[in-house]
Amino acid sequence: MNVTWDPQRYAAFADERSRPFADLLARVGAQGPGVVVDLGCGNGPLTLSLARRWPQARLVGVDQSPEMLRAARELDSEGRVEWVQADVARWDPASLGAAPDVIVSNATLQWVPGHLDLLARWAMALAPDGWLAMQVPGNLEAPSHALMREVARHHPAAERLAPALQRLAVATPAQYVELLGGTGLEVDAWETTYQHVLDPQGAQANPVLEWVVGTGLRPVLQTLTDPAERAAFLERYDAALRAAYPRTPVGVVFPFRRIFAVGHRPSTA
Repeated sequence: MNVTWDPQRYAAFADERSRPFADLLARVGAQGPGVVVDLGCGNGPLTLSLARRWPQARLVGVDQSPEMLRAARELDSEGRVEWVQADVARWDPASLGAAPDVIVSNATLQWVPGHLDLLARWAMALAPDGWLAMQVPGNLEAPSHALMREVARHHPAAERLAPALQRLAVATPAQYVELLGGTGLEVDAWETTYQHVLDPQGAQANPVLEWVVGTGLRPVLQTLTDPAERAAFLERYDAALRAAYPRTPVGVVFPFRRIFAVGHRPSTA
C-alpha cells in the first residue's frame, strides 16, 4: 500500500533517526564526487548534509511522498538539491544523464519489494570509483513490531489490517556482502543495535508509541479510518508498548537494530 507520511511526526526523533545515516556515511570515502543521489530522501535534512559534505556535487533527492518532498523543498532555501518525486523501485539511474558517483539509501529499502535485485542494478550503474551506501532497520521481531501484529490479530478489523502489517524481510549483513560483492564492489557490512534513550525529561506518555506513529504504524493508521476502530487499536497497543518498554530513571530505553552495507567500485583508471 502507498503510505502517507507526516514530515513533522517523522522529525520528532530527528537526532535518533539521523545517527545511523551519519554512521553509514562515515564509511563512504568518496572525494569530490560529481553526482550524488539520495534514494528515499524523506523530508530533506539528511540529504542537505550531503550537500555540505560535497559542496561541488550535483545532488539529487528521490522520494515517493509528496508530503516529504514538500518539506524538503521548503528546507532547501538555496535550491541546492534536485528533488524528484518517484518510486525508488522504478527510478532509472540513466535519468541522471551521467553515472552516479555516490548512491545513498537510508531506511527506505525495507518498504521496497525486490530490493535485492534493485541494489544490484544500482551497483552496476555506479561510475568507476563510485560508492553505494544503504541502511535498513532490522527490528521486525522487536516488541514494537511483534506487539503491533499481536494487537491487530485480536482487533475486529484484523482481516483488513493484514495487508497493512506486511513487512518485507531484509537480508543479513553477510547476504548484502555476497550480493554487492557479486557486482564487483568491495563491501563493508555490519549491524548495530542502538540503545536509544527516549524522553528523558518525562514529557511524553509513551515515547515508543510516538516513534512508531511516525513510521511503522502509519499503514495501520491509514487502514483504521473509523475513529472508534483506531482508538481501540491504539488503547491496546499503547498498553502493550508501555509494558515492553517501561520507563526507567534515565528515560525509556528503546533498542533498535539496524543493518548497514557500503560498497565501493574500484577505479579502472
